[in-house]
Amino acid sequence: LSSLGQEASHRFALPTSGSGGAAKQDSFVLSTSGTDQVKGVMTLQGDALCQADVNLKMPRNNQLLHFAFREDKQWKLQQIQDARNHVNQAIYLLMNRDVNYQFKTGLEVLKLMDAVMLQLSRARNRLTTPATLTLPEIASSGLTKMFTPVLPPDILVNFYINLNKLCLTVYQLHILQPSTTKNFKPAGGSVLHNPGAMFEFGSQRYEVSHVHKVECVVPWLNDALVFFTVSLQLCQQLKDKISVFSSYWNYRPY
Repeated sequence: LSSLGQEASHRFALPTSGSGGAAKQDSFVLSTSGTDQVKGVMTLQGDALCQADVNLKMPRNNQLLHFAFREDKQWKLQQIQDARNHVNQAIYLLMNRDVNYQFKTGLEVLKLMDAVMLQLSRARNRLTTPATLTLPEIASSGLTKMFTPVLPPDILVNFYINLNKLCLTVYQLHILQPSTTKNFKPAGGSVLHNPGAMFEFGSQRYEVSHVHKVECVVPWLNDALVFFTVSLQLCQQLKDKISVFSSYWNYRPY
């Protein structure tokens, strides 16, 4: 279990190039088949998006917009950071004993397995369950200030991890005129908002007119999810075996 956890943890740390080198950078092309409305090239270094280059073709007039991260900016992906912290906590629980330590009871092992499984489940859930955000939360996010040139007021972007994929969502908005706001109904929180979703930001009301989602597989996230699944299965197998022996000892006829 410890070695599986460490293998998972190493995926998040990413190998260093030479002694004292920075964590390796991986670049990914984000796109969707059959459409070229949005294309992006992202560079991921551990839990940080250190470069992002996005091209957006506006549906109304086919105008091409290009925006990229400012050179002095990086965007931390909290999901990756949290998942790594949880797996490291699981390793700590497993390793925080003298090498010659002997478990006294099955119950002691069951308690340890429960604690380890909790951390591994939380690590996996952080990658499989992106945060639900409202559109005003996306609009007020620090991500909007990351780009040069500055994002136009009718464009919102959001990055997140979903399973083993890095996802980019671009929302195009149009301003609702006062005469059309009688049916205004603000949208709640969601991972992905659909066209027609309305929200208020500042003193202005908006409606989402177009949504573009592009994504790519991050191989080392895929590896980490496999290690989480195998580790959880191993924990459960050990719990099951201890339960079998516990019931045997509890119900001995002699």
